[in-house]
Amino acid sequence: MKAIQNETSQVYDLSPDYDPWDPIVSLRKYGRHTLTSVEMTVTNLCNMRCEHCAVGDSLTMKEGEMLPLKTMLDRLEEVEHLETISITGGEPMFRASTVDEVIVPLLQYAKSRGLRSQINSNLTMPYSRYEKLLPYLDVMHISFNYVNGDDFHEVGFAGSGHPVAKEAAYRLYDTMIANAERLSADGMFISAESMINYRTHRKLPEIHRLIGEMGCRRHEVHPMYASSFASSLPMLSLAETAAAIHELLDTRDPEMWMLFGTLPFFACSEEGRDLELIHRLRSEKKVTVRNDPDGRNRVNVNLFTGDVFVTDFADIPAFGNIAARKLDDTFAEWLDRHPLNQTVNCHCEAAGCCGPNLLVKDMYYQNLDFKSRKAITL
Repeated sequence: MKAIQNETSQVYDLSPDYDPWDPIVSLRKYGRHTLTSVEMTVTNLCNMRCEHCAVGDSLTMKEGEMLPLKTMLDRLEEVEHLETISITGGEPMFRASTVDEVIVPLLQYAKSRGLRSQINSNLTMPYSRYEKLLPYLDVMHISFNYVNGDDFHEVGFAGSGHPVAKEAAYRLYDTMIANAERLSADGMFISAESMINYRTHRKLPEIHRLIGEMGCRRHEVHPMYASSFASSLPMLSLAETAAAIHELLDTRDPEMWMLFGTLPFFACSEEGRDLELIHRLRSEKKVTVRNDPDGRNRVNVNLFTGDVFVTDFADIPAFGNIAARKLDDTFAEWLDRHPLNQTVNCHCEAAGCCGPNLLVKDMYYQNLDFKSRKAITL
C-alpha cells in the first residue's frame, strides 16, 4: 500500500474551522462534489435496539460472512481524493475479532495514508477494545439521548421485541459513561450526537450538560427523520425543532464545539423563523452547521455484500457494488445520472449550503424545487 500524506490532515486539527467530512470543503476545493469520504458497515450485530435507529431493520442476530478486507482496502486505494473514512454498523465493537481483524487494520491504513477516521459506537463494550483504537482514531462518535438510566432503558431497547431488565440497561449505561470519561482522559476525541425528537426536544440542555461532564469535545445535534425503526415514531414540526435548538443555544457551554447537521432550515427560505435561526447559528461561538455528506462527498459500503449506498440509512437502495467497479466511477454515476440525486443536487455558495438531503426533502419539502430558489443575504 502506498502511504500518501494528505496535506490538509497534516496541517489542521479538527475544529470548528476545519471539518473534512463537510462536503462544502471538497466542493470548494475541487469545483464540484467529489468522493472524499467512504463509510463502511462492518457488522449487522448490536447489543441494543434503539427506537430511532436508522439501520434497525437491517440488524441481525447472526453475522454473515464478510468480504476479504483486502478487497475493501484495494477499493479505498483507488479513491483519488480520499480524505476521511468512517466505520459503522450495527455496533462495530460488538465482537473482539472484528476490532482486531477489520477495524484496527482499516484505521492503520487511514493513518498511513494521512486520512481522518471516525467510528460510530454506543460505547458499552469492554474498555480494552476501545483502548486499541487510541493510536489511530480521530473521532469516536457516540449516540447520547439520555438524562439518566431510565431514558437509556426506554430508548435503547425499544426495538428489542422482548423485555430487557432495567438493571441490565443500567449497567450498560454506567459502562458507557465510564468508558467516555476514561477515553476522554486518555486523549480520545469523543463527539456525542443527540437526536432532536419527541423524547429529547425539551431535555437537550440537560443532555448537553452530561455530555460535557463526560469529557466529550463535541456535541452533535441532528433532527430525527422517519427512517427504519424511527419511521413509526411521532415527528416534530419545524417550529418545535427550531424552538428546541434555540433553547439549547440559550443554555449551552460556549466553550464546547457544537455541530448541527441534517437541519431542515435553509437560507433560501421565506420563513422569518428559519432565517432568524440560521443567522443565530452563524453568529454563535464554536457552533457549526455541517452540510450532509451522504451523496455529496461520501458513500457507504457494506462489507458483507459489497453493495454501495448513498447513505447508511436503510430505506434507500444500493446503487452499485465494489465487485463491479471503482468507487470513484460509482460515485460519478450517482452524481451525474441518478434521478434521486437530481432532486437534491443544488449548491448555494452565498449561503455555504449544499441543499437538503433525501430524507429532509422527503419529509418537509417534497414539492419544492430548491434549484429555483436563491439565498436571502443574512
